[in-house]
Amino acid sequence: MPSQMPPSSRLLAAASLVFILSFILSGCATAPSLQNSNTVADGTILLLGEVHDNPDGHQQRFDALQKRVVAGWRPAIAMEQFDRENQSQLSQQLSQAQAECKDADCIISKVGGKRWEWPLYRPVIQLALDYKLPLLAANLSRSDAGKLMREGYAAVLDTATIQAYRLDQPLPAAIIDGQRHAMEAGHCGKMPDDIVPGMVRAQVARDVWMAKVITDHAATGKGVVLLAGNGHVRNDLGVPQWLPANLRGRMQSHGYLEADDNASPSVSASKQYDITHVIQPHVRPDPCKTITAPMQKPVEKT
Repeated sequence: MPSQMPPSSRLLAAASLVFILSFILSGCATAPSLQNSNTVADGTILLLGEVHDNPDGHQQRFDALQKRVVAGWRPAIAMEQFDRENQSQLSQQLSQAQAECKDADCIISKVGGKRWEWPLYRPVIQLALDYKLPLLAANLSRSDAGKLMREGYAAVLDTATIQAYRLDQPLPAAIIDGQRHAMEAGHCGKMPDDIVPGMVRAQVARDVWMAKVITDHAATGKGVVLLAGNGHVRNDLGVPQWLPANLRGRMQSHGYLEADDNASPSVSASKQYDITHVIQPHVRPDPCKTITAPMQKPVEKT
């Protein structure tokens, strides 16, 4: 029932059809942990989740990442907040940073979109500038997500990507069922059945693209950090499902999950992250109260 859902999940679901969060306690670590050491192996891949609007989670995540960078780690930072079509401009701004963009606000003003709370991401972008770390645009745009929902993968993804990730074949039932459950729970039980398949497709495509960005950069032998919503970094449903086996062995997922008041996140499904960080709940209105009618299916373009 909606009253049982964490408020952060309801907020993000109401704000966007494609941002999915789930708050579940994690299991054991399989790679060097941000909690245990200031040093990280060069080729480590860290998937760091977030509740998009929670300042405490952003601060905890940044503090841990900054320690490792100061200690000598030099990963690329892939961000959900930058859409893939902006990669060329993003790389250009970084290469010209000393001459033109000397701070994070400059990068944000030139490349950032309007739907993110950019002050929360300013520190990590400044960290990338200060240490000359690559920034990778890891997301599909809302426009592309809409095309995926209406027309399928081929409307947005190239044939090679579709074939490499087997998107021309039926998705595993566990991913379909898990994504469906997350979406229905996250949208206050008011999402029509006919919209769910398209939303699953769009969410999977975002995870696939993030995995592709990580895989392409990991081929250089360097480390990669992905900053994305908790739903994207889940081991059972998200990006890890689409990474090749040789990369999963040096990957670690971190969920930054809100506790409801004094309660801890559920321990009923403890394998969704390698490491869980419980963060202070962020005060926000209950978005379910603003949803009074069933969500409508996106209008087909003629």
